[in-house]
This record gives sequence, structure tokens and C-alpha cells, in this order.
Amino acid sequence: MALESDGTADLLRQALGGNETALAEMLAEFRPRLRQMVRLRIDPRIRGRIDASDVLQEAFFDVRRRIAEYAADPRIPFYLWLRLLVGQRLVDIHRQHLGAQMRDARLEVSIDSGNLPHTTSESLAAQLLGRLTSPSRALERADRQLLVQEALQAMDPLDREILALRHFELLSNSECATALGLSKSAASNRYIRALLRIKEVLQQHGRHLPDELA
Repeated sequence: MALESDGTADLLRQALGGNETALAEMLAEFRPRLRQMVRLRIDPRIRGRIDASDVLQEAFFDVRRRIAEYAADPRIPFYLWLRLLVGQRLVDIHRQHLGAQMRDARLEVSIDSGNLPHTTSESLAAQLLGRLTSPSRALERADRQLLVQEALQAMDPLDREILALRHFELLSNSECATALGLSKSAASNRYIRALLRIKEVLQQHGRHLPDELA
């Protein structure tokens, strides 16, 4: 059985046993991380029309409806299962608003048993440097964002995903490997390669990798 940490194992067992209060507590615990995932992956074309909290509310209905399925066959950690259902709900919302445009394969990255909207180079660069640079240095941040975006755009989509999963969804290397269907060593190598690529691009322009990523 794929349980979470010892601190949440008992709560999870109760939730899987049908305890609605325990399930609500589990969802509340993971809500901030899931909200961050949704915000990072909402397509820029519909960002003004979609609120992350609304996506989570709809996804949590799916969780309550399908919790028995997970309890019967918990092959992956509970959080990754939650993340997958939230991602699938976000895909449905994208399709509702974008229609045929969702047929572009670049909009999705296949993981495990489903698809999640991928992290664009623009949104990832903005999130990354928005957190790592003070508002008083807005011009420098904008300049560095373009450089980082250039580096991200040149990466394999899975390498971008590794950065998003590690730094914004706060997944461990093991969780990244499971989420993306990779071995632990492959996930680690992709992460290191992605950081080195950003570092190379920044150094070429006299910039340095932010301390939080070094």
C-alpha cells in the first residue's frame, strides 16, 4: 500500500476506510500544493477566466466519488493520485474553453495513466524568477526571465516538468520519477541537466543561477 509519511498514514487509513472527516483533512493538507500546481498549468489564454480554487473544488468532488477505487488498488502515493485527478479535471476545463486547440500535442505531457497540461516555458520562468527576485529589481528580473525562458524553451518538455515538479509542486525525486514514469536515476539526471542548461545560458550573459536553485 502506497502510504504517505508516518505523520499522515493513520489519517489516510481512516480516509480510505470511508471516514469523510479524515478525507477532508487530507484534502485540506494538500490543497496549497495542488493550488500551486493548477496555477502553474492553467493555459495563459484562459487564466483570467479560471480560478484555481474552482478547479480544486471540482476535482475534490471527483476524489470523493473515486476514493474507493484508490483504496482498492493504491499503486501510487495518495498525493500523486490526488494530483492526477486534479490534473485530469484541469484538462477537462481546458477542453471546455479551448475546444479543438487542445488537440495540439504540445499542450499535454503524458504521465502514468493520464495527461496533465504541461508547464510552459513562459509560466515557469515567470513563477521561478517572480519568487527569486525582489520587486525593487523589476528590470533585472524581466531581463533574466527572458534568458531563463529561452533556456526552458530549448529543453525537452520532460526536463521542464522536472523543474516544475521539484521547485513548485515540491515533489521528491522519487515522486517525480513515479509521476513521469521514469527511473529515479533518470529523473535525477534530467533535473541536473535542466539546472545546468539554465546556468549555462545565464552565465553566457553575465548572470548567475539564483541561490535557491544552485
